[in-house]
Amino acid sequence: MTDPKETINIENVVASTGIGQELDLQSVAMDLEGADYDPEQFPGLVYRTQNPKSAALIFRSGKIVCTGAKSTADVHESLEIVFDKLRELQIDVNEDPEIVVQNIVTSADLGRNLNLNAIAIGLGLENIEYEPEQFPGLVYRLDEPEVVALLFGSGKLVITGGKKPEDAEQAVDKIVSRLEELGLLE
Repeated sequence: MTDPKETINIENVVASTGIGQELDLQSVAMDLEGADYDPEQFPGLVYRTQNPKSAALIFRSGKIVCTGAKSTADVHESLEIVFDKLRELQIDVNEDPEIVVQNIVTSADLGRNLNLNAIAIGLGLENIEYEPEQFPGLVYRLDEPEVVALLFGSGKLVITGGKKPEDAEQAVDKIVSRLEELGLLE
């Protein structure tokens, strides 16, 4: 059987940064090729990078949120591209703005079907939400690492709320050992 940790795949990394000054998004949108800005739909300007693929949401306050990247390295590379584009527009951007990872979404596969009803009972109700009529997954909140795991009957997992890639590995280890303890991972 494959180690479930080997199936972990980063689906999305969300990070934030800022350039420490207000921006006139209308003029940035006109000068920044490929930028999308429709303030009636969304208050920020959306600038997509292709390599690595991500979207930077740039707000009037100077705050920037990067989403859609597949690794923390891609986040840094994407935001460097954004910073360089802003500098080309004569916007003052610090040499090395702080970039903070807010959320890493990962997927994994336990490699076998799960009985979510038995798991919901076994794990106890304080950290679990399971309403199959509303949503087919079981929501499991872990304290350490502080993440939320969605478990599906297929054995697939989605782990969200991590701040570093190791959080997903820790969560998978914890889930596997807890389910083995309960005899629910045959």
